[in-house]
Amino acid sequence: MQSGIFHTSYRADMALRRTHAEKIRLALFLVFMLAFPFFANRYYLTLANQVGIATIGAIGLNILTGYTGQISLGQGGFMAVGAYTAGLLTARMGMPWYASTLIACLVTAAVGAVFGIPSLRLKGLYLAIATLAAQEIILWGVTHWDALTGGVDALVVPNPTLGEMVMNTDFRFYWVIWAVAGITALTTVNLFRTRYGRAFVAIRDQDIAAEVMGVNLFRYKLLAFAVSSFWVGMAGALTAHYRSIVTWERFTVDVSVLYLAMIIIGGLGSVSGSFFGAAFMTLLPAVLTNMGRALKSTFPFVDAILPFVQQAAFGLVIILFLIFEPEGLRKIWKDIKDYFRLWPFSY
Repeated sequence: MQSGIFHTSYRADMALRRTHAEKIRLALFLVFMLAFPFFANRYYLTLANQVGIATIGAIGLNILTGYTGQISLGQGGFMAVGAYTAGLLTARMGMPWYASTLIACLVTAAVGAVFGIPSLRLKGLYLAIATLAAQEIILWGVTHWDALTGGVDALVVPNPTLGEMVMNTDFRFYWVIWAVAGITALTTVNLFRTRYGRAFVAIRDQDIAAEVMGVNLFRYKLLAFAVSSFWVGMAGALTAHYRSIVTWERFTVDVSVLYLAMIIIGGLGSVSGSFFGAAFMTLLPAVLTNMGRALKSTFPFVDAILPFVQQAAFGLVIILFLIFEPEGLRKIWKDIKDYFRLWPFSY
């Protein structure tokens, strides 16, 4: 019986999927994702699209927090930069949605790099407060720059088109969102196979030791903020085009906390953990809402307490994961895979 994973070439050792079981699981997942929109109704397609956008944003935040060790509470603000940039370029300048999305990502990366400058001197809680300040500064600018953003009024974005096809349905936008999510995941996985990604991880593990080894802390921390913000801006831009309306209420500090919860529950420093966390935290409110509706006829008071139950469940889930499984859903999934791989000697 095989007692480990052995490789006889560098090519096999560097493969993204090293075993046949991993390749089979990936193939089954891709088949499921390709078949899902043909059988799902509009409600489940909407949830799937929300999970896809959340996955992109969670991967972006995980690059900064999970891989590089730089805590950020500015996720909502950076998403707002991406959403408003893409929306304004499309609505007021008539730019195609794909071009405005790319520019929005670059603008968000630049803004993220600017707000990442304090990271050279600040760590931990102090850096978290600095990024929280970035969140508030960005939202203040969005709501008070009436000439550009329209202030507190909603920004209406035209429906995106692809050739002659209008991408105004959940089914059509599903392919765009999950194609981008796949590109984001593949790009991130390969990023941490390069010297840039290894420098990020070295900074997370011990920044002083990384600097002694020749890692330029200022350059790589700013790069981490820029790369992270690029994908966060992508999530914001896709939100603008998918919803066809941009409002500042979608990008409050609650969103920043939500995305931080996603990567904590899914697993820090993991692309798969970003997906697990995004799916879990997006589907949890939907599950609680459906349960509330099912119990409404028996317990009429459920409607009144449901919002509070959702908030309580949100906090309780974070606490339970931090206590019982701090490595998140990714660790649980790894334990399940190891159990079946080593069975019947799973001990």
